[in-house]
Amino acid sequence: METTLRGVGVSHGVAIGEVRHMGTAVLEPPAKQIPAEDAEREQGRARQAVDAVAADLMARGNLAGGEAQAVLEAQAMMAQDPELMADVDRRIAVGSTAERAVYDAFAAYRELLAGAGEYLAGRVADLDDVRNRIVARLLGVPMPGVPDSDQPYVLVARDLAPADTALLDPSLVLGFVTEEGGPTSHSAILARALGVPAVVALPGAGELAEGIVVAVDGSTGDVFVQPSAEKKAQLEAAAAERRAALAASTGPGATADGHKVPLLANVGGPADVPAAVEAGAEGVGLFRTEFLFLDDSKSAPSEEKQVEAYRRVLEAFPESRVVVRVLDAGADKPLDFLTPADEPNPALGVRGLRTLLDHPEVLRTQLTALAKAAEGLPVYLEVMAPMVADRTDAKAFAEACREAGLRAKFGAMVEIPSAALRARSILQEVEFLSLGTNDLAQYTFAADRQVGAVSRLQDPWQPALLDLVALSAEAAKAEGKSCGVCGEAASDPLLACVLTGLGVTSLSMGSASIPYVRATLAKYTLAQCERAAAAARAADSAEEARGAARAVLSGE
Repeated sequence: METTLRGVGVSHGVAIGEVRHMGTAVLEPPAKQIPAEDAEREQGRARQAVDAVAADLMARGNLAGGEAQAVLEAQAMMAQDPELMADVDRRIAVGSTAERAVYDAFAAYRELLAGAGEYLAGRVADLDDVRNRIVARLLGVPMPGVPDSDQPYVLVARDLAPADTALLDPSLVLGFVTEEGGPTSHSAILARALGVPAVVALPGAGELAEGIVVAVDGSTGDVFVQPSAEKKAQLEAAAAERRAALAASTGPGATADGHKVPLLANVGGPADVPAAVEAGAEGVGLFRTEFLFLDDSKSAPSEEKQVEAYRRVLEAFPESRVVVRVLDAGADKPLDFLTPADEPNPALGVRGLRTLLDHPEVLRTQLTALAKAAEGLPVYLEVMAPMVADRTDAKAFAEACREAGLRAKFGAMVEIPSAALRARSILQEVEFLSLGTNDLAQYTFAADRQVGAVSRLQDPWQPALLDLVALSAEAAKAEGKSCGVCGEAASDPLLACVLTGLGVTSLSMGSASIPYVRATLAKYTLAQCERAAAAARAADSAEEARGAARAVLSGE
């Protein structure tokens, strides 16, 4: 009998297939004592397992490239954390086996993360995955992970670790469903990069029977259990219609009446460039530079290394706009040489621009490298700072850019409500704004972007978030400057129309989403987008806002 479950759709498309569950987590190793003379051997076993798991994560990252590489490299660093390894050694010295010491040390670290504020609590799933991989290697049992199957299937899991998501084979994994996670969790971001339909935060996903047929609609968040032949046909027809619309839509982003909305790509490094070019990106709206700094958490990359990496991206977009975000360190991206280790709540502490202003030499080197990378290239370079709170922050960043001799536009990211509320003031110091809707939602609603339990507050359709977008866009228009969106909100085709109606001047997203957004924008006029935006802002919940906008655009 057909039943319908509702989660959060995070990656477009439809998948119909049999359920396969993720491999079970590693069992808790027995707590047995070892003789003192075995301690050194056990410590060696632990170090070998940790190094092997870290190397495996790095190798997976190299294979996956793009955003996945940065995520997996951060996870590898987590595995080799010196304090964590010191705790493992200490536990072995007093009689624990290597596997039990790893299990208990990670459990203690897990408690610290879980209690260190919601931002770091969101890293618990990544930490659990590292622990499971190390313990599995020590016990000599198969790694937890994606099931073996010769036939395509829909993957169901409590949550998906980045190491598993990054290397999913789209020819076998038709789509996936998770019980936890949110629209901006690592698994959601990587699903969009892969182009795999996905639904997260689905209550009861783990109870779906192995082998049962489900239909997953990654656009609506609906999961149909044992769908009827009629429902399958309906979904397949809708999917075919979407594919046809994508194929027919080419060229620059614009509404039906010709209002231009440049569609840009979010990239994490040179590996992401080919997909962006293939998708028809009109430039780069968010170049995340963290990937260079995650290679070595002990020191910053040299100016020469930075110049080489930046130039490879800039060369790919001649006569186009490339917006570079300077290093966004802190919170879930700690770097030993930059970020304090003892902050009670890193998400609300020294992160983003605050970190760089505390370490001006790191910012100066990055800005100088960008200036050198752009020399002689026909590219429109723009550089923006993350986590700008007010005009003082914006002024400090603009001055640092000028001192480095950077010939580019300077901008500020709007990720903190204060920046949206005082956008006109900030625009006295910089030339453009870029809305990071993921963090803006997090700070507006006090709802961590990695915690599934508060995913409804991370929904970019929340009317309060739309109000802040509108404030920023209106301020930019009044100052004769631009205001783009580079957060995950831009990848939702329906919401892209609403953002356009709110006055946003460009949209930047993962490359896989560009064709969907281009095709949808081309169906509606600017006036229709403006009416949909007004209807969404008049609603009282994200669900009502989405429904109101859809009703306006569909003519209901």
